[in-house]
Amino acid sequence: MFKRLRNDFQLSIITLMGIIGVLGITPYAAYRLLHGNLLVGIADCVIVLSTLAAVIYAWRTGDTEKPGLYLAAVFSVGATLIAINLGVNGLFWIYPLILFNFFMVSPGKAIAATLLVLASLVGHALWVPGSVFDSHYQMVSFLVTNAMAGVLTFIFAYRTRTQREQLQLLAIQDPLTGARNRRAMNEELKIAVSSKRRHGRSYGVLAMDLDHFKLVNDRYGHQAGDQVLIDYVKLIRNCSRQEDRLFRFGGEEFLLLLPDTDTLGLEAAAQNLLETVRDNLRGPGGPVTVSIGGAMLRSGEPWGQWLQRADQCLYRAKSEGRNRTIIDRPAVNDLAPSH
Repeated sequence: MFKRLRNDFQLSIITLMGIIGVLGITPYAAYRLLHGNLLVGIADCVIVLSTLAAVIYAWRTGDTEKPGLYLAAVFSVGATLIAINLGVNGLFWIYPLILFNFFMVSPGKAIAATLLVLASLVGHALWVPGSVFDSHYQMVSFLVTNAMAGVLTFIFAYRTRTQREQLQLLAIQDPLTGARNRRAMNEELKIAVSSKRRHGRSYGVLAMDLDHFKLVNDRYGHQAGDQVLIDYVKLIRNCSRQEDRLFRFGGEEFLLLLPDTDTLGLEAAAQNLLETVRDNLRGPGGPVTVSIGGAMLRSGEPWGQWLQRADQCLYRAKSEGRNRTIIDRPAVNDLAPSH
């Protein structure tokens, strides 16, 4: 449980906010129901139950976006009703609501929710004078302090979200070529195996190695070699599908993961990549070619064994003269379509 919280920032935020919301609002709900304030008491109970349901949903499904939007909407409506019903005493709930929304949803959505809440309060106050604010001066002061809190929270939330996205990108991306790294590759292959097992989805991989790449580094320097790698990744991406995933897991070794393909499609993709690289990739010493080995994922096969089969085909392609593709043929029991 704690590992999931450490690895999933948004889940940890939803869980923390859920605990704070339940512990903080439940006593108020009980107090208001006992003292006959049914409307606000019921609103508090709805917020508490909605919070528990959203947290449970996030834990079971791993989806944190929908629960975040749901909680932001429920808390915004609930806080607005409480403030309208209690007047000045209910306005104190608007400040934690601003913080809550900026952590639950994107900064843009949080701003929209905050503006809707403030507009609803001001509209009701103007429609029914004295129902929310004691005076126009108090209303203006409230709006100014909310604007200050909202701006500061927006800056903090935006910076935090941006830095978190940058860190997540650095954790899975090769800094030189922009391809995904070995850590991301391992996770994606595990997901593919799970998807194959649960839904029968087909996957293929192409293990690729640039031919005689060491000579480029030795003769022309690592800067020239780096440029060849950068150009190579651009070529692969340009002639791959959007859903394909490219990984760099060695110096000049790459892996392309192709979902929703079959053996013929894998062979066609490999041949296309081979010809594209041969015709377009140039280094200081002339054309650069690639050797490719491929394999389709078999039913019940561990991802390590799947990768090993592709590697064996790549080794054969290199040992048989390079600048060629060799695709592992499917097992007999994999020829039948998955259901």
